[in-house]
Amino acid sequence: MNGKLSKVLFVALLLVLAGGIPLRAGRAQQSATNPAVSEGTRNKVLNYIRSRFGVADSVHLTLGPLSNSFAAGFYQASVIVDDGKTKRDQLVLISKDSRYLVVVIGNIIDLSQNSNAEIIRRVRETFKVPDTTKLALASFHPSPKADFQAGTLVADDGKAKQDRPVLLSRDGKHLILGELFDLNVDLQQQALRTISLRNQPSQGPANAPVTIVEYADLQCPMCAKLHEFLETDLLPHYGNKVRVVFKEFPLLGFHDWSLTAAIACQCAYEMNPSAYVPLRTAIFRNQQAINITNLRDLLLNYGEQAGVDRVKLAACIDAKSTLPRVNADSAEGKRVNVERTPTSFINGKMVVGLPSTESYYQAVDEALSAAK
Repeated sequence: MNGKLSKVLFVALLLVLAGGIPLRAGRAQQSATNPAVSEGTRNKVLNYIRSRFGVADSVHLTLGPLSNSFAAGFYQASVIVDDGKTKRDQLVLISKDSRYLVVVIGNIIDLSQNSNAEIIRRVRETFKVPDTTKLALASFHPSPKADFQAGTLVADDGKAKQDRPVLLSRDGKHLILGELFDLNVDLQQQALRTISLRNQPSQGPANAPVTIVEYADLQCPMCAKLHEFLETDLLPHYGNKVRVVFKEFPLLGFHDWSLTAAIACQCAYEMNPSAYVPLRTAIFRNQQAINITNLRDLLLNYGEQAGVDRVKLAACIDAKSTLPRVNADSAEGKRVNVERTPTSFINGKMVVGLPSTESYYQAVDEALSAAK
C-alpha cells in the first residue's frame, strides 16, 4: 500500500502494531497507582489486538502496568510491541469492567474548548495535516461507554475522502483518534460469518480444510509478492489441503489504475472463470510496466492470452459491468476490518501483509491442525 504524507492522519493502526512505525509513549500517568489486572484480562486484551490488527505471532506483545486515566471508567497502559529488532509502545485504554478497548493513534489530544473548530485545529496541528486537506467532523453520538461520545473525522485531499472514528471525553476536554472495541467479540468467527465464498474466483478444491481469503489491490507491490508466494510456493506445497479465494480491494485515492484492473479481472471471471488467475498473475508480474495510459491495451492483451474474448472484455471494462462485484468485495473487506493490502484470512484468522514466509506457513499449519 502506497500513500503520500498527507495521508498520515489515516495510517492504519495495524502498521503500528505490526512494527511499521514507532509511536511516542502515551501521556503521563494520571495516577501513581497500578491497579491489578488478571491474567485472563491481560491475555484477552493482547489476543484481541493480535487478532484485530493481524499482528504476526513472531511479534511479541506485552501489556505494561495499568494506571488511572482521565476517563473514570478506564485504565490506561502501554502495549510493548517487540518484533525482535525494535521495541515500541502503543497507548491503550482498557475499561475497568474489562469489556472495551481503545487503541490510541498518536497521543490523547487536549482541548481548550469543546467545539468542532477547536477539534479540527488540534487534529491538524497534532498530525501535521496540510491545509490542502479538508477536515470535517460529523456530529457526536453516545458510545457504548458513558465516558465517551463517538464521532467521525473526514479528510478530503481532493482525490479521495477517508474517515476515521474519534472519541470525545464526556467533559469535552480530551479527544482520541480511535474507537471502542468490544473485547467480547470473537473476530475469527465474525470473519467466517461475514466473508462470502460463493461464486468467487479461487484456486484449490472447495472442500479443502483450509481456506485463505485474500483482499488485494492489483497495483500494490506487496500484493504482487504475496500472490507469487501463494501461486508458486504455498499452493504447490499443500496441494488439495488449501484453497485460495481472491477478493478485490482497490485503494482508491492511492492508486490510479487498480480499480479498472479489478473490474477487468472480474469481467474475466464472469466470462471464463479459469482465466481469472492467469489474468491476475499477468497484472501482478507486469505491475512496473503498467500505467494509466497503456492500461486498457495491456489488460486486453493479458486477458486475451488468458483465454478471454478481447472484444467482449473491452466492452465489459468500458461499461464497468463488474463494478458491483468489486464494490461488494471492498465493502465486505471493510466489514472484516481490512485497512491495508494485502490482508488474508486463514480460516478466519487475519494475517496482514507477508510478515515472513515462515510465519505464513505456521498460520496455515495451525489452521490445518485445528481443522482435524
